[in-house]
Amino acid sequence: MNDKDQNSHLSRLEIVKYPDPRLRETCQSIERIDDSIVELVKQMFVTMYRSGGVGLAAPQVGKNIRLFIANPTAKPGQQEGVYINPEIINAEGSAESEEGCLSIPGLLCKIKRKHGVTIRAINLDGESITQDAEDLLARIFQHEIDHLNGILICDKMSTVAKIANRKLLKDLEEQYAHND
Repeated sequence: MNDKDQNSHLSRLEIVKYPDPRLRETCQSIERIDDSIVELVKQMFVTMYRSGGVGLAAPQVGKNIRLFIANPTAKPGQQEGVYINPEIINAEGSAESEEGCLSIPGLLCKIKRKHGVTIRAINLDGESITQDAEDLLARIFQHEIDHLNGILICDKMSTVAKIANRKLLKDLEEQYAHND
């Protein structure tokens, strides 16, 4: 298979869109890292870059497992991270910044999160890692771990943001109902 064929094969994952109930499920821990997990991670990176994201959680591609990927640069090959069974072990400060979500296209709103976090996870080699993050990377970690717990940014929006985005969310709900 040449590179083009391989990349077209890798780009088959579709982003699960709000209000699909799969986005509300608490994900299951990964017990074993095998070839299927490695392949899924490759596909997730292709999908994330194709969609213009900086993070992507497994439930966003229909997989109910505790796995997310991140790249705060959004540039392939730079600062890519894979996080299996992640947990936040420390969080400090507070910061409000605009956030979007690949599963809720068109939504961009200010979300208050911790400024800095430390997470513990397993990498793709099966090694336990601990990573500190601030600013954008801390925000990505919190956003993606929320996905693993069935929490979306629309759950964290202020009342004003909920009112401002009511039509967008309703349109997505109607679109989902018609596609079902």
